[in-house]
Formats: sequence, C-alpha cells, structure tokens
Amino acid sequence: MTYCVGILVREGVVLIADTRTNAGIDNVATFRKLHVFERPGERVIGIATAGNLAVSQSAVTLVTEGMKNPETGKMETLADMPRMFAAAQFVGRAVREARRTIGEGLEQESSFDVSLLLTGQVAGGRLRLFLVYAAGNFIEATSDTPYLQIGEHKYGKPILDRSISEATTLDEALKISLISMDSTIRSNLGVGLPIDILMIRRDALKVELSYRVEAAEPYFHDLRERWSAALRAAHRAIPNPPYKKA
Repeated sequence: MTYCVGILVREGVVLIADTRTNAGIDNVATFRKLHVFERPGERVIGIATAGNLAVSQSAVTLVTEGMKNPETGKMETLADMPRMFAAAQFVGRAVREARRTIGEGLEQESSFDVSLLLTGQVAGGRLRLFLVYAAGNFIEATSDTPYLQIGEHKYGKPILDRSISEATTLDEALKISLISMDSTIRSNLGVGLPIDILMIRRDALKVELSYRVEAAEPYFHDLRERWSAALRAAHRAIPNPPYKKA
C-alpha cells in the first residue's frame, strides 16, 4: 500500500508520497512514487502514484516517452500539453493504455487498482491539482476541498480536515502533510519512510523544494515526537466525561 497527499493553497502546492511497496510481510521494497517534470519558466508538473506498481510505472513511462495522438498521429509527451487540464486528460489516457497493454488477466485482481495525483502549472495557466482514477477520469481540488489523497488515506485525513484551508500558508501545508503522513505510518505497516516531497510556489514555474525525508532525518523525528506529545497534552487537558453514576 502507499499514501500520497496533495495540498493546494493560495501560495502554492505541496505533494508528498511515501516509498514503501510490499508483496507480503517478507517482501518489502522501496520505490519512488513521486515524479517531477520541469522546464523552468515554462512548466513544472508533479505526479504521485498509488496502487499496482506495474500499471503506475507503465503510465509514467508513457507520459514521459510519449503516446501517439489519435487525431494527428504525432507522438506527444506530458511536456507537450498546453494546459494542466489537457495534462490530466493525457495522464488519464496513459492509465487506460497501461491497463490495456498489461492485460485483461489482471482485471480480476484487486491489486490492479491504481490512482495518481497530478499537480503543476503551465505558463499562461493556473496552478492545479487533480486526482486521476484507474478508469482515466479525474477530479480537481477546489477552494472548498483544497487537498486530495490516494492510497491508505483514512489515517491522515482527520488532521487535514481540521487544519487545511485555502488560506493555509505553503510552509504550514508542508508541515501538516508530514503530520498526516506520520499518523498514517504509525497506523499502517504498508506505508513507510523514506518520504518524497515536492513544493511548487504559484506562478514561479519551477520547483521550490524537492526533498527526500530519510528515516534518520532530524526534523521529521522531532515533528513526530512533538505531535505525539501535543496529542497527549491535549487529551489530558480535556475534562473527564461526567457520565459516572453518583
């Protein structure tokens, strides 16, 4: 399993992904699930993947190396998309093509499911964040729902629900996304370090931060300890329920 979250705020977007994959408790490996496509000043795009590794890797390869345009017959890559909406359509088509070429035999397996987070900005357009489903269709983050998750999302969602709004600063969005990731790692063995981070500032058209959090990274260790201590202090500060019989 995996966990990825994208948070779109006024200042920009944060996209983070864990790197753990497993095919049983004795076969755990690390694979990068966050991919960056950048031409500074022209475009910057990030993709995070969850689900079947064969399908997601194949889809990322297709958008990188190119697919034939069904109307013009020309080969196109993600770098050729004129807007982020067209990029989302292109990635959706790559997912469908990956599923088709890998074979119908996998369609009976639950592990065949795949989803992707796509974010970025192309010059002349706006910064956007999409969730692309296995069928190739997609939804977009909005001011009402400024974050999207894929993978094992239930453990980290309550933190995002209580903390994220469109007005959240970009640095706060990164901090909250790491807390959300830590909560997921603590509750699910299928999610684990290292964590890959991508931060894009609105209209900058370049990567502001691309960073990998390793297991011994001091800030993340301090963050998880502080968060645990804050939770313990919070529940102790709440009065006990008044439900006991007199």
